[in-house]
Amino acid sequence: MITPDQTSIQILGSATVASPLRIAHDSGKSAGAFVSDEARVRYQIETGAGHDLPADVFFEKAGPREKLFFEPLETRAAIVTCGGVCPGLNNVIRSAVMEFYYNYGVRQVRGIRYGYAGLNPKTGLSPIELTPKFVSDIHEKGGTILGSSRGQQPSDVMADFLVEQKIDILLCVGGDGTLRGAQDVAEKVQSRGLNLVVVGIPKTIDNDVMYMSRTFGMATAMEKAHAILDCAHSEARSAYNGVGLVKLMGRDAGFIAAGATLASQEVNFCLIPEVPFVLEGKNGFLEALRRRLESAHHAVVAVAEGAGQDLIKQLPADTDASGNKRYADIGIYLKDQIVTYFKQQAIPVDVKYFDPSYFVRSVPANCEDALLCDLLARNAVHAAMAGKTNLVVGFWNGTFIHIPISLAVSQKKQVDPKGILWSSVLATTGQPRKWGG
Repeated sequence: MITPDQTSIQILGSATVASPLRIAHDSGKSAGAFVSDEARVRYQIETGAGHDLPADVFFEKAGPREKLFFEPLETRAAIVTCGGVCPGLNNVIRSAVMEFYYNYGVRQVRGIRYGYAGLNPKTGLSPIELTPKFVSDIHEKGGTILGSSRGQQPSDVMADFLVEQKIDILLCVGGDGTLRGAQDVAEKVQSRGLNLVVVGIPKTIDNDVMYMSRTFGMATAMEKAHAILDCAHSEARSAYNGVGLVKLMGRDAGFIAAGATLASQEVNFCLIPEVPFVLEGKNGFLEALRRRLESAHHAVVAVAEGAGQDLIKQLPADTDASGNKRYADIGIYLKDQIVTYFKQQAIPVDVKYFDPSYFVRSVPANCEDALLCDLLARNAVHAAMAGKTNLVVGFWNGTFIHIPISLAVSQKKQVDPKGILWSSVLATTGQPRKWGG
């Protein structure tokens, strides 16, 4: 349970500049156009009763403020995209540039190239100018026009670069690793007494950032994964004892695998990191698969990349540039185990293996993600222009909110094995509720 002090948002100082935004009603008045700094969104919609009621915790509501900290015509902003690519990155860049330029009148927006590496002068990656013309059609493409990279750079070096470039606002688009880097930069510039804000925009198709209903990219990834699962089903049922095995993204959270399973309704086994499974024995996966093939002669298996890592004896010992532990390929491992097991049982099996990992993350955003990207970007600009810093914009209980980065990265969001999502997956697949034992 979080406490009220954990949701407090930092601000550089008093906002005294009149906002140029005018969201007028039919009456010609702008009442209701702006969000008060006192506006709050309840953390918990559902509560107990009587003495069971928890202490109230609220998030600060996102949206345009009537008074700004920065003078728009004197403001210089920058945008950086970090980590793996994700559907919607270009949408976020475009919407942020358009909001800065047309609604606030900010004429200087820079694009930082190839993630945080672009904030280190040693890389020689100079920022590029982002204008409405430059970003006009980028939302039609996957990936990020700015380039991306993993790994951090020294926070003092990044701060020096931002000061040298006279940047007032830095928008950081990425997952928990990116947000930690953004927090480091924010704290570094604050320690120097600089009027520079850092605002995060949550990007991860794994949907594993806390206190957010959904991060952008996940809806598109599930849609594409759904299509792959349907193809795997076609392959599986077209062969005697056919098995369509699909590995999906999801290092520590199985939201894509679970969501795509529910969308497809053709998956017989969904394996995710949050629910350990065993291979051998009466209640193991291989025996369950055998029973499925005996009854239906085909099966579809969806496995998240982080599932079953405890089963693999030789795991990679190193980490990636972001400090994430490298995982073994559970898809190839599971395929080999299935083939070996059925060969020992003298049962014919035809395994078709699909690994669409990079496909589902490199496509353009679908309609649902495009809308989310647009609103996340615009609310990030609103927060930044008001002088709010060291925060990430999130979507919670149907409303956009401000979340301190420290709270957002305090832990990873995962599928609840006792929750409605996983219960629905079990009812859809018919797989065992408990493995082993």
